[in-house]
Amino acid sequence: MASRKSADSAVPAVTTGQGGELHQTSSAPDSRLTTNHGVPVSDNQNSLKGGRRGPALLEDFVLREKIQHFDHERIPERIVHARGSAAHGYFELTQSLSKFTRAKILTEVGARTEVFARFSTVAGGAGSVDTPRDVRGFAVKFYTKEGNWDLVGNNIPVFFIQDAIKFPDLIHAVKMEADRGYPQAASAHDTFWDFIGLMPESTHMIMWAMSDRAIPRSLRMIEGFGVNTFRLLDDKDEATFVKFHWRPKLGTQSTCWDEAVKIAGADPDYHRRDLHEAIAAGNFPEWEFGVQLLSQQEADALPFDILDATKLIPEEMVPIQIVGRMVLDRNPDNFFAETEQVAFLPTNIPPGIDVSEDPLLQGRLFSYQDTQLSRLGTVNFHQIPINSAKGCPFQNLQRDGHMQTQVIAGRANYEPNSLAEAGEAGGPREDPKGGFRSFALPLEETKVRLRSETFADHYSHARLFYRSQTEIEQAHLASAIVFELSKVTLEHVRNRVLSNLGNVDADLAKRVAAGLNVDLPKPSQPAMEPVDMTPSPALRIVGKYPETLLGRAVGILVSDGANGALVDAVRKAVEAEGGTVKIVAPKIGGVTLKGGKTLKADGQLAGTPSVIFDAVALVLSAEGCAALLKEGAAVDFAQDAFGHLKAIGFNADAKPLLDKAGVEPDAGVVSLGKDVGAFIKPARTRQWAREPKVRMLA
Repeated sequence: MASRKSADSAVPAVTTGQGGELHQTSSAPDSRLTTNHGVPVSDNQNSLKGGRRGPALLEDFVLREKIQHFDHERIPERIVHARGSAAHGYFELTQSLSKFTRAKILTEVGARTEVFARFSTVAGGAGSVDTPRDVRGFAVKFYTKEGNWDLVGNNIPVFFIQDAIKFPDLIHAVKMEADRGYPQAASAHDTFWDFIGLMPESTHMIMWAMSDRAIPRSLRMIEGFGVNTFRLLDDKDEATFVKFHWRPKLGTQSTCWDEAVKIAGADPDYHRRDLHEAIAAGNFPEWEFGVQLLSQQEADALPFDILDATKLIPEEMVPIQIVGRMVLDRNPDNFFAETEQVAFLPTNIPPGIDVSEDPLLQGRLFSYQDTQLSRLGTVNFHQIPINSAKGCPFQNLQRDGHMQTQVIAGRANYEPNSLAEAGEAGGPREDPKGGFRSFALPLEETKVRLRSETFADHYSHARLFYRSQTEIEQAHLASAIVFELSKVTLEHVRNRVLSNLGNVDADLAKRVAAGLNVDLPKPSQPAMEPVDMTPSPALRIVGKYPETLLGRAVGILVSDGANGALVDAVRKAVEAEGGTVKIVAPKIGGVTLKGGKTLKADGQLAGTPSVIFDAVALVLSAEGCAALLKEGAAVDFAQDAFGHLKAIGFNADAKPLLDKAGVEPDAGVVSLGKDVGAFIKPARTRQWAREPKVRMLA
């Protein structure tokens, strides 16, 4: 058994690579990083590419071994994106891109294509909660006429790393710590922030992950991005770069951090339930589908590299063209058979769409296929119904394998063959004209393990994102970093992160340091000096989403003796605006209204707190209110609604409960009186002006 190294063992030196990444190096044979077969590794930061901006090479056994080992670490749930919810629907093209691509899915206006969309958290296991601070996966499988197209992205347009060879390290760092098995589905711990501090390329993604984008109100209210840069190919195989976007018709909306934490306790399945119930009720979620298109010359003229997945293209530079829509209108019939067994592959692309040399995407092309072999246990996972091509037949000469379900007649299982000349079935043949063709990328460079100099700017886009936010969102972002770093026990890790933040924005770094009550270290030395980019209002949430009750939920707290006519009036007003209403009562059996009528409850007070609603109304009798003054859940119902900036409607008899909960009058605290209309306007949005009254922010 190998002995544990002594505390005075030599520590590897830390050097800065050409792209700004940190290398921990050593020349001592007993401390060198090696492959599983003992081969010393010279570079663990960059995959082997055909030139600095070229594609990854299959011969890179270091990359393949590292990712393959990572992909097979756990079975059968996904290593990442394990916690998912999904739905069936359709995609409809509204504007042809025939000028840029021959892909029928993007050229046939009005045609509807069946889709299956899966949304997921990244860090947590399958049994974790829905509402942690985390990236959300946004994956769509299009069952096109030319084979399946899997657009596998996230609700954030950039990523933590530039090269896929670092993905196992990223996920190991953010997952539960290896020695103690916690925290689950949380990034607020030492190993994650240690990795982030050592990888300055992650800074832009950290701005997004610490923003309100990472705590969405609903899966129906998240944006989606293809993240990587792809190509569209026309009939002449001429290429156009493309970025893919999904925009929710309900607007991009979030929760408050304290609210998200409490929702996790009140309803761990909050997002899954919300999506399922909305579709079941006929309130089908819908997204616009947009593209950003660039020629090679336009891409070269940008002040950053579009092959760098840690960068985005501001809409103000390249507008998003809306060319289609997606509607989800059917829930899965079986969670395991569909949501769990669906296999998304970035390599599933129809003719007319192609990949780019983005080194993150290049690694994904291998990793996803390998992961499915591990999870689903067979090379025939494409025959599982949810994964099968539906818009066209799939046919080739591959046979046998574990769980083969097709019974294919004939002798031919090889190609070329001449059996057709003997009157037998010769099998399918290649289609040089209509089949998939890759972009003819010229390659005449030396094989290297280097990163392009154009990838070296790690802070300009992080600065752009932070300075594009409203003051409210900047405060939330700074407070999120304070919360996360307050969970970090290693002082040098906190200091390194603070040093990096100094390159993003001096005020942000000061706010975080003040929130931690620590001295602010000097900014770290960047590989490339950041530049100031014009702020992009498109990167905000606050002030952008529509003020509406459509897709939102209102909870009405009632008691025995309550005014049933007032309850009905609130319900009708909310439903007239497209919102949903749930009745909350002290007991699940409901209440007896004034006049003796029974009103059924949708939820019991202790199990249906205000955190799961967008606005609340309190319709109580004097006696009912007096009883609820002794019930902590009732006080919390009002107090949390106020603290989470929600509109609160109330009748006169409910006022003592608001007083006990510390609810102060403002534009969002509305007496229902005889006209409930005054409650509807503030119920359409959050009361941001209230926030300074209810919490301290960085």
